[in-house]
Formats: sequence, C-alpha cells, structure tokens
Amino acid sequence: MSVTAKTSDDKKTVDICVAEQFDYSAHQSFREAYRFVDQPGAMFRVDLSKATYMDSSALGMILLLKEHADTLSGKVVLAKPNPAVHKILSIAKFDQFVTIEA
Repeated sequence: MSVTAKTSDDKKTVDICVAEQFDYSAHQSFREAYRFVDQPGAMFRVDLSKATYMDSSALGMILLLKEHADTLSGKVVLAKPNPAVHKILSIAKFDQFVTIEA
C-alpha cells in the first residue's frame, strides 16, 4: 500500500496517487493527503492507475473525500482505474456522484 499526494501551490488541486492495495491500511495516509486542504472549489484527483485492489473501506474513504470536497464546493475525480477497480466502482454506482476518468 502506498499513498502519495501533491498539492498545487495555490492549494486548489490535490493529486493523490494510490498504489497497490487500496484498503483500510491506507486510511491514515489517504486522509492526511487532503484533510488540510480548505480552499473553496478545490479539486481532488485520485489516480488509481497503480491500484491493484480496492475493498469496501476504500469506497468509504472516497465517500469521506467526497464529503470533504462538497463542504468546499469542490470536486472529486477518480482517474485511470484498472478494469477490476473500475468494476468495483461501477457495481457501487460511484459513477453517479464522482467523475471517473478512463
């Protein structure tokens, strides 16, 4: 499990990259990646191209991120999930409230 994050200089864009397994073990580092961003309209882009597995706790973490973004009138984008991760997101109907980029 590995979560890295980069925040733009104006703190309006946060790129979060999740590698390997996206499960409860990533909870702390995933939360730390965005919790101090408080700019109205901030965009949170979660790069899932290197995530090989996702479980229900990861879905919960994305929901918490979405809730945080909503308080800022911001946006969450899930980018490049592999087919297995994309299938999990589709089954959970995440495409109905976050943008999923192929």
